[in-house]
Amino acid sequence: GAMSRKKLQQLLDSLGRASKHFTKIEVECLVKLFDGLVAESRSRFAAVGFDCNMFRDVLYRMFGMMDDVMMDRVFRTFDRDNDSCISAEEWVGGLAVFLRGTLEERIKYCFEVYDLNGDGYITRDEMFQMLKNSLLRQPAEEDPDEGIKDLVDIALKKMDYDHDGKISIVDFEKAVRDENLLLEAFGPCLPDIK
Repeated sequence: GAMSRKKLQQLLDSLGRASKHFTKIEVECLVKLFDGLVAESRSRFAAVGFDCNMFRDVLYRMFGMMDDVMMDRVFRTFDRDNDSCISAEEWVGGLAVFLRGTLEERIKYCFEVYDLNGDGYITRDEMFQMLKNSLLRQPAEEDPDEGIKDLVDIALKKMDYDHDGKISIVDFEKAVRDENLLLEAFGPCLPDIK
């Protein structure tokens, strides 16, 4: 593995205490998995964690994610300190929400994924980009963009509670609590819980 035994043990101790969604045994499995993946990746980050390409590969292999844009967004939400590398702590912390998060945590997570520029709002333009990306094109369609614009309008009608033309975290949370299916309204960013 990539980590020394001592470092691994320290990490397991601190993560085991910190993790409220995983048992100590689960944390240990996740860290071993992380360590194995890092060793296998041989990237420039190999000592500390893995980069976006490695992470995409993991999302694809383990969770069947295909969409590059979504995978990049998931990477950014996992990568808390924005150093373009996912550390063992970020891996366990991210997976805790990804796999076991409370509704509240998942709402916050999905909102972050969808708020492409991080300004605290999901705008028309962001919805359009994500929907355009996640919907399959029908070859017969004249102008698929029109259909997507309609979807964006419907989403706004349903979710924009304060009518300011964009969706804040407050709007998003209200909408999802009202109708849980709206959690991934703008594209799949959580695993299919198998």
